[in-house]
Amino acid sequence: MTDSADSPPPSVSAPTRTQVFLRGLRSTSIVGLQFVLVVAALWVVMWVVGRFWVALLPVLLAIIVCTLLWPSVRWLRSHRVPPAGASLLMMLIAVGLLAGVIGLIVPSIVDQSPELADRTVRGVHKLQEWVQGPPLNLGDEQIDGLVSAITNKVQSSASTIAAGVFSGIGAATSVLITLFTTLILVFFFLKDGPRFVPWLQRTVGHPAGGHVAEVLQRMWNSLGGFIRTQAIVSFVDASLIGAGLFILQVPLVWVLIVITFLGGFIPIVGAFVAGALAVLIALVSNGLTSALIVLAIIIAVQQLEGNVLQPWLQSKSMDLHATIVLLAVTVGGSLFGIIGAFLAVPAAATIAVVLRYINEQIAIRAGEKPPPKDEATDDGGPGVGAADDPGGTGEAATGTA
Repeated sequence: MTDSADSPPPSVSAPTRTQVFLRGLRSTSIVGLQFVLVVAALWVVMWVVGRFWVALLPVLLAIIVCTLLWPSVRWLRSHRVPPAGASLLMMLIAVGLLAGVIGLIVPSIVDQSPELADRTVRGVHKLQEWVQGPPLNLGDEQIDGLVSAITNKVQSSASTIAAGVFSGIGAATSVLITLFTTLILVFFFLKDGPRFVPWLQRTVGHPAGGHVAEVLQRMWNSLGGFIRTQAIVSFVDASLIGAGLFILQVPLVWVLIVITFLGGFIPIVGAFVAGALAVLIALVSNGLTSALIVLAIIIAVQQLEGNVLQPWLQSKSMDLHATIVLLAVTVGGSLFGIIGAFLAVPAAATIAVVLRYINEQIAIRAGEKPPPKDEATDDGGPGVGAADDPGGTGEAATGTA
């Protein structure tokens, strides 16, 4: 009898090359199908957003306005001012400031437009003299032919221009409706906003309610930090560039200051457009030397903003690489125009918040140490009632599923 201990172990047959290939193909097919389903789901979401954009735009604008007004409203409410009264008071102050800015820049445009137009004509004549000299040496007939071609093109497109005017009237009506709806939503968001997340958490229930509350809290903190940071950066840019324009006596200085401030809310692209407009007006009105000085001032201010001010202020409010910011602005502008470019970075910041929270939950469930939080400190925004939601977000932080 042969001892079983001396018998050789049973041989384990290795898989064939065909089996290994088929297993890899099966795994790749499953991952590819999952990817296609995710892309299809995202396409459906974007399609729904596009279909309901008219209704979603006032909501998004109202949330952004609330991030600016909420700190003052919260301070008033903490001093026993009724929620409705605090919200209405801050809205009236904001509208008054906006009306004051408009009243300040419109007379400047009306007063200086004729002079600017005359200088523009003189600049065109200088340009014509330049192209007639070396190295271009264009003759009067060539210049007249070019002007005639442009004139004929404009005349042939008269119907298109007229249609654009009528569509512009319709767009203006839509803008008024959007602004009115936004104001109404701002009032109700400021008045009743702190009740929303606790209500949503109770409605969703355990355990998803804690996760929803935590994600919304971080979204609000990130959005509020971004908007307030951009407001500070834009104010500094507009002040420094405006001081230089005042010293150089560039026309429409108040208009350029306002455009520079508003352009700061569209990262990279807004600063470039506002700076180019300031240099162009300085070139037409004051000449080449003044334009070069304005260009130097704008470059210096932008370097101060990009290398010192903005990284320091946004270190805790938003953690997005400049490449992500540029791509977000490009995609948002191509899909939804100026509004899309304005909302692109806040949208990218909120998406980043969701992805980071998912990464934290994956790390917790995998037994790893969760990555550190990068959101701003809690400001108790109207979207998340920190005072009305005791312990609501602690559940999510512990990773309860």
